[in-house]
Amino acid sequence: MDAAITVRDLAYRVGKGFEIRDLSLTVPRGAVYGFLGPNGAGKTTTIRLLLGLLRAQAGQVTVLGHAVPREVARALAGTGYVPERPHLYQGLTVAESIAYHRAFYPRWDQRWADELFRRFALAADRSLARLSKGEMGKLMILQALGQCPELLVLDEPTDGLDPVVRREVLTALLDFVAERNATVFISSHLVHELERICDWVGVMDHGRVVAELPMQSFKNGIKRLRVQKAPARLGDTPFVLLAREPDGPLAETWVVRGWQAPMTQWFEGVGATLRDVIDLDLEEGFVEMLRTSRQPAGEVA
Repeated sequence: MDAAITVRDLAYRVGKGFEIRDLSLTVPRGAVYGFLGPNGAGKTTTIRLLLGLLRAQAGQVTVLGHAVPREVARALAGTGYVPERPHLYQGLTVAESIAYHRAFYPRWDQRWADELFRRFALAADRSLARLSKGEMGKLMILQALGQCPELLVLDEPTDGLDPVVRREVLTALLDFVAERNATVFISSHLVHELERICDWVGVMDHGRVVAELPMQSFKNGIKRLRVQKAPARLGDTPFVLLAREPDGPLAETWVVRGWQAPMTQWFEGVGATLRDVIDLDLEEGFVEMLRTSRQPAGEVA
């Protein structure tokens, strides 16, 4: 698989309270990759390691075919970045900020930037210090997209924005991906927001990636099962058992990942009865995955 980002065995520690350990992920070229995780999971730290803003203590990072941090300048030349917090000079006007940013990028597409400027209804002469949070978010997206990056890295780009602005930003993002076939790496804790735009998902919790899979597999492969007369010891299962809880006499509720319809036959082989298969939405599956990842080794909820 041709990858825009490859991370292998990444390790980073700051103080005693937090560390990233044995982190590996692969972002396919042309994909919209959703990097999900609760606040404090390590998503922003991981992004800074990818972009060479922090230096890992161990592991390998490759971005657009360039090793980071050794070839970080080449990697960043093809990368657009929208950080979690505004980073633009507050004393500039909107027009001045765009012109300043444009000067650094030979591939700047003025036609596309002008279209986004009109679509976002920004005021050219307004000082950045007077912009609302939504206006600032739209300006940062405009500047990142205007440079026509091969890779767009977005750190919680719509956090705190109202629903109208959020939709405008995501629509512009999807239009850019469709037109340019770019790769997007977008971190968020808002699961429902990424469901309609991402085709790959990585789930991070407490400094490690607990799952990485295509969005369709994530949405369709996580189920809640109603099971009767299940044996105490299961042995090998054709799915990943995320949670197992009692649900009345001789009955249990299971949450599984990697479910496929033919797996119903497995229950007959172990003397159990599968009563029901219930679909979970993306947010329910995300919560169950996190809940299970936090269980001590060898335990099932």
